Amino acid sequence: MKKRITPVSEANSTAPHGAAARRGPFRVGDRVQLTDEKRRINTITLQNGGEFHTHKGVLPHEAIIGLPEGSVIENIDGFRYQALRPLAKDFVLSMPRGATVVYPKDAAQIVQFGDIFPGARVVEAGVGSGALSISLLRAVGDEGFLHSFERREEFADIARGNIATVFGGEHPSWQISIGDFQDKVVELEEPGSVDRVVLDMLSPWECLDAVATVLAPGGVWTNYVSSVTQMSRVVEAIRASGQFTEPECFETLVRGWHVDGLAVRPDHRMVAHTAFLITCRRLADSADGIPKAKRIKEHSYSSEDLSAWTRDHDEQQWSAEALGERGISDKKLRRASRDAHQAVRVREAQNSDADPES
Repeated sequence: MKKRITPVSEANSTAPHGAAARRGPFRVGDRVQLTDEKRRINTITLQNGGEFHTHKGVLPHEAIIGLPEGSVIENIDGFRYQALRPLAKDFVLSMPRGATVVYPKDAAQIVQFGDIFPGARVVEAGVGSGALSISLLRAVGDEGFLHSFERREEFADIARGNIATVFGGEHPSWQISIGDFQDKVVELEEPGSVDRVVLDMLSPWECLDAVATVLAPGGVWTNYVSSVTQMSRVVEAIRASGQFTEPECFETLVRGWHVDGLAVRPDHRMVAHTAFLITCRRLADSADGIPKAKRIKEHSYSSEDLSAWTRDHDEQQWSAEALGERGISDKKLRRASRDAHQAVRVREAQNSDADPES
């Protein structure tokens, strides 16, 4: 008799949410990363009766289901694969997406420099496909709270599917709201009740008053922007408000290394610029910000230049197209949404079949 596979929901009811989906033998609905002998990687979602086809032959999903993680499996033609669950960084870079994802190297810096701690109450805007939301939920844990704001329902639907796939279902610490952040957050969050704010959007300076309202004194505000012009305008707006500490700006470059015996050298390719991160902290309401000390010198820029990153600049010019971002077709969004929910549907169907009362 075939051994019953314990559904993820029953695997460990006392473990932090999502931990059970990362442990134990492979189950129906799991995403599995298959690495062949030439280090080529393919990711599949396990299904009853499913098969993985390549020019090297067929690998039935049944040959993987029930095996421990880290197994080496042969297909029907003897071609070998190494089977592992994808790490969070692997999932983020291969998951169904509508908007461009926050790269793992930037998500790691946001969690660290944004000081996202277990139990924190965090709000974020610009959910996209849910890449950063996954890192934030893992950081705040079951005792924390992440309130995400997204303007487009299509993106929110993709994020819901991706997050449910990673955590084996809905996360109890997550809430997503549709609408403009600067309007919705002051309606749904009490003044001074938020520990951390993370914004990934075109014009975060428009949200300055809203952030100042909901962020608790000492709380950290992190901005993720792609261009120098955005970074400059955000920093100048924060300085002008007098409600925050001096902003810190940086980017993260990651370069891998090739190591093979005595042949040790940097990789020819690297993940270079993806975005700039800007962090600052909320001052108490009664405090006056201490301006950055700087030498007085002549400026060569004109008043027109200055207006480009102050509040009197035409907001219509700050668009995704003007900043060089490509649009996303409705067809691509529908496909990404379908793919994002696939693993969730498979797992729910398997759990339903395994439940004798269903």
